[in-house]
Amino acid sequence: MIFVTDLDKTFLRSDLSVSEFSKKVWNEFKYPLSIATARSYKGSTTLLKGLNLKYPLILLDGAMIANPDGKIIKINAINKELGDEIIYDVFKKFNEYPLIVGFDEIGSEKFLYSKKLNKYQKELLENYKNDSRVLNIENLRALKHNLKMVYLGEKELLKRIEEFVRNFGVETKLTKDPYMDCYFLTVLHPLGDKAHGLKVLEEVMDIDKKDVTVFGDSLNDIGMFEYAGKKIAVKNALEEVKKRADIILPHTNDEDAVTKYLKEIK
Repeated sequence: MIFVTDLDKTFLRSDLSVSEFSKKVWNEFKYPLSIATARSYKGSTTLLKGLNLKYPLILLDGAMIANPDGKIIKINAINKELGDEIIYDVFKKFNEYPLIVGFDEIGSEKFLYSKKLNKYQKELLENYKNDSRVLNIENLRALKHNLKMVYLGEKELLKRIEEFVRNFGVETKLTKDPYMDCYFLTVLHPLGDKAHGLKVLEEVMDIDKKDVTVFGDSLNDIGMFEYAGKKIAVKNALEEVKKRADIILPHTNDEDAVTKYLKEIK
């Protein structure tokens, strides 16, 4: 048996904190606990400081599976040739550049952005001023291993970009940003989403899907629902997520919904 939770707007509070109650429940929980998040290894482990992380982590929307010590178990990345093609063709047609998370050398994570930024990218990058991974690139090019490429902007523009980039045979996720007044479009390897990440976790831990419980709130969580025996949505989840859930919790992420549920597991 294993329990896997999304982070933003699901397990984390809206100010990105973890309550002392949640820390206590997590650290005392008798069954395996893990995460499935759009965040990177560094971003996740920094926010979860104080939690006893013992099991493989599903990171970057499922593009990477890593142990809590950072050792990589599996990556599904867009290669440099395809990444460069997407960057060039999208910019030529829509005048937009993505933010890129990935590696040139495995284990040395980079976060690249172009000098040409829209207002939403500028707002997001304010949160990364002291992050050593973040590199400003004059002539943006793909990395050797591109775990995720993210466009930020208005919904209608991103819908057109999404329709265009699907012609490259990639996985896409378009959803409302949980913290800013915009949408984001994530471009991933076809096997780089949370659904495939959860499947890898089940294989690594030799666990049947019927023994997996997942928690989520947003569109990028829906995929992993199909690989779980029990699907749980927090009270503040999107309606599309609630429709696919077995259980809708009576509490929001700001009310420690996930850990209140876990505390009742015997």
